[in-house]
Amino acid sequence: MAARPVPPPPADIAEHRSRIDEAMAQMPLAEGTVAEPFVRSGVAGIECRPVEVADNAPIVLYFHGGGFRIASALAYRSYGSHLAAVLGARVLLVEYRLAPENKFPKAVDDCFAVWESLLAEGIDTGRIVIAGDSAGGGLAASVTMHALADGVLPAGVICCSPWVDLTITADTYDTNAESDKLFSRTSAEEAAPAYLGSADPMNPIASPLFGDWDGAPPLLILVGDAEVLLDDSRKLAEVAKAAGVDVTLSIYPEMPHIWTMSYPAFPEAVEGVTEMAEFVARVTA
Repeated sequence: MAARPVPPPPADIAEHRSRIDEAMAQMPLAEGTVAEPFVRSGVAGIECRPVEVADNAPIVLYFHGGGFRIASALAYRSYGSHLAAVLGARVLLVEYRLAPENKFPKAVDDCFAVWESLLAEGIDTGRIVIAGDSAGGGLAASVTMHALADGVLPAGVICCSPWVDLTITADTYDTNAESDKLFSRTSAEEAAPAYLGSADPMNPIASPLFGDWDGAPPLLILVGDAEVLLDDSRKLAEVAKAAGVDVTLSIYPEMPHIWTMSYPAFPEAVEGVTEMAEFVARVTA
């Protein structure tokens, strides 16, 4: 990537999204998997699963990253297929509505609607894990807040490099500014108001760090120590642990933002996805 000429900046966010989808859609599926579109409760997405998948296989409801403004289920299709293969699971990539056209809480509403569609189908919640990365990791935590209010919970939650505090006050925005080349204070300060609109950034559905985690299911948090969002992960782990939640916080040395998406290109990405698989197997057993 570094050797290629730097392309001109996109003219607008629509072109930015199109470039991402075009590039990421070319990446192949994991061997032995399929990817098919779905629509649940009016929300579109892509389901990735092994060709030979057990009837009682885990279901991973996955929300993509992109600062609430870019990326898509299509952009995550290859990665979702690798997760499906390694986890032995059906991975549902949700096409939630993006900001700034669709402000908070529309993305949360879409993600929660797909969760409710699984409940309406009668699927045992002990088979379902909610997951996501970056802004999608924040959405996974937001849907968990919603589910706690309803009293019907998934088997577990996975947050990879999650953005769970939209106040943008964490120290690691500054201490890791030089090491994180994928996200920054400037990026956060552009994305947060585009997503929030007039909403309070301390609303626990928008910023789940400020939510009540009492009674939440087991939580796995993966983060690299080079990320500006490192403190978001640390603080989320602290809040959840204080509420009595079974929390695993794994901090990977020198890893960049959402490095797990590079699976299987390098060992740390393999290690992260393997840790996710072990967590899913444990909480859905």
